[in-house]
Amino acid sequence: MEKEIVGIVVGGGPAPGINGVIGAATIEAINHGKKVVGIVGGFNSLFEGNKNSVHPLTIEDVSRIHTTGGSILRTSRDSPENAKAKFKTLMTTLKQIGIKYLITIGGEGTLFMAHWIEREGRGSINVVHTPKTIDNDIPIPGGLSTFGYQTARHVGVGLVNNIMEDAKTMGRWYFISTMGRHTGHLALGIGKASGATITLIPEEFPEARLSIKKITDILAGSIIKRLSMGKDHGVAIIAEGIVEKLEPSELDRCENVQKDETTGKIRLPDIQIARVLKDSVRDELHSIGIKTTIVSMNIGYELRAADPIPFDVEYTKNLGYGAIRYLLKGGTGAMIVVYEGHIMSIPFVEMIDSQGAIKIRKVDINSEIYEVARKYMIRLEKEDFEEDHLKRLAAVTKMSQEEFKAKFSYILDSVSLQYS
Repeated sequence: MEKEIVGIVVGGGPAPGINGVIGAATIEAINHGKKVVGIVGGFNSLFEGNKNSVHPLTIEDVSRIHTTGGSILRTSRDSPENAKAKFKTLMTTLKQIGIKYLITIGGEGTLFMAHWIEREGRGSINVVHTPKTIDNDIPIPGGLSTFGYQTARHVGVGLVNNIMEDAKTMGRWYFISTMGRHTGHLALGIGKASGATITLIPEEFPEARLSIKKITDILAGSIIKRLSMGKDHGVAIIAEGIVEKLEPSELDRCENVQKDETTGKIRLPDIQIARVLKDSVRDELHSIGIKTTIVSMNIGYELRAADPIPFDVEYTKNLGYGAIRYLLKGGTGAMIVVYEGHIMSIPFVEMIDSQGAIKIRKVDINSEIYEVARKYMIRLEKEDFEEDHLKRLAAVTKMSQEEFKAKFSYILDSVSLQYS
């Protein structure tokens, strides 16, 4: 009797721990008498009908890969718009390969694809998804992170700690933008754990459109406040998701802007928001009599393919094992999660909003978790515009107290300032 086939495909960008899911799922499936194949190159290979991208996986192939970064099956990005035209080819390819069970590894885009495949192939293919993204933006019960996030934060904190020491040694500021797409989880996690001077995330700005001037004044205010404390250095972490809130006309000031080759959307990592803000803040400070050195950086690609820390190694082993056990019990159309010490499944339909899009988990700026992060930042707050504080701040500049208040007090118009 021919063995039933389990297929594994990875979508989206890399994240630490992918190989852990592949390894655990492969071993568990083979131990239950199944054949396992990996689809190299992600969904692109399926859309192109490339059956040569299918490679059998053995226990020997995967037994030691759980501690390594990257993906032995590689990965690719495809938007739903691009996928629509080629979806029939994808389904035909899966059928020709003979896949009975499919494990998808990825973020929101891959989850969307998994739901689509399961819906169209119901009765012929069972599909399960494992949540992977360093953005940490897939809503998992209990607030548990998506796999890869903890390692990305860990590596990011190490990099920022080194930069903070350099800032202190050289007497300068660093503006560091981080990956995160729509949310600020990674930026806030790195900023909070490293003790960065200030972290800016998109969730703290309620307005639909955000001006570069407002971000500039917030950062300039942080530098002025540090100077009033006798400190000439600091590090600002800026989530790339802020770019999505900028006025479209202001994006023209950004350099090296390119569109994603598959989605046609602006690639956020290519917008050098830290560099734009560096120039804007430097000019703003110079206009009020302050000269300081600011260096811009971006971190993100350094984090995605790092070797996973033990947390993600253990986490992904649970997910890979849970995915196979769920499928072999007849399950389909669900995402595997770990919740309160148990491996659980969440139906795809519960992950979709009223508009048909995958739900996104944003940073809750009304939570005590955010409050703690905010309390340890150095930035202009409500009390800074009271007389004693205002006097010290204005003294750093060539402005009067009234001029300083008139220039900077508007930045307090943000719901995130309720904790100040």
